[in-house]
Amino acid sequence: MSTASLVMASSAAQAAGTVAGTDIVNVAQATYDAPGGGTPVTIDSNVVTIKVDELLDVTVVSSDPGDVIVSPGWTAQVLTYQVTNSGNGSEAFTLSADTARPGDEFDTTFEMVILDSNGNGVYDPGVDTIYTPGTNDPVLTPDESITVFILSAIPASVEDTERAEIELSAIATTGSGTPGSIFAGQGDGGGDAVVGSTGARDADGGYFMVQASDVNLVKSATIIDPFGGSEAVPGAVIIYQLVATTVGTGDLDNLAIRDEIPADTTYKAESITLEGAPLSDAASDGDAGSFDSGSIAVALGTVPGGQTRTITFQVTID
Repeated sequence: MSTASLVMASSAAQAAGTVAGTDIVNVAQATYDAPGGGTPVTIDSNVVTIKVDELLDVTVVSSDPGDVIVSPGWTAQVLTYQVTNSGNGSEAFTLSADTARPGDEFDTTFEMVILDSNGNGVYDPGVDTIYTPGTNDPVLTPDESITVFILSAIPASVEDTERAEIELSAIATTGSGTPGSIFAGQGDGGGDAVVGSTGARDADGGYFMVQASDVNLVKSATIIDPFGGSEAVPGAVIIYQLVATTVGTGDLDNLAIRDEIPADTTYKAESITLEGAPLSDAASDGDAGSFDSGSIAVALGTVPGGQTRTITFQVTID
């Protein structure tokens, strides 16, 4: 093997050294002076050839920078992992997912393991490959990695801030066990396969965390009668107040409040307020309020958990 070839082989297998199946060839020499001062004589020893065995090692690492945020009832939620062949031979690995980890707060429902077939590191439905153990176990060359996704469904019963761990395991198909265990003649290139320091299997966990939100809506009324009192007589004005309070750590998207004008009252035009600021009755003027078909409506948009929005409007008793 040339010097250039040796350099290439070394850079291709940085994790475990020389590529499995490589022949290490060595010949010794002896020299001596010929009798009578003639030309020195060189004698070669026999050739000793040692075939480099395959070291079976694998590394699994969660690729998510932190907990993946989910909400109750969501499906096809993704955790991302990287599986790396840290051995020195081409090896297939069997993958498995464990969603019933001890010590977490809920278990997801396992859906499937996906192989990142286009190598972009992002789950692409319909593009990436569904993994079936024993059918399309990923075959990795030394130091080669593959991105693996685990898809899970989140139970509807989970509560805010609860976490679930999902573990991905990878095991060399040639074999695994105590480091130093030997699988004779089963190594890449025809040598033995030797279990490396990882035991030829590894696992790592990723986490989902629930961010759940709800809203509490409280309605109250204040009456101002024509005589300066608070009696509910014809002509009195009722000021309704609606207080919407979000609870939980997640956002509530597209939160909207609607209230029908009660019978025997007449809506007081342009009386809607949000946080004390007036809103118009028109539905298409760009602000959050509207009055139409006997109801007031206020679009609050996305409201983070733990916040309050206060709405008021007025009617007159007929």
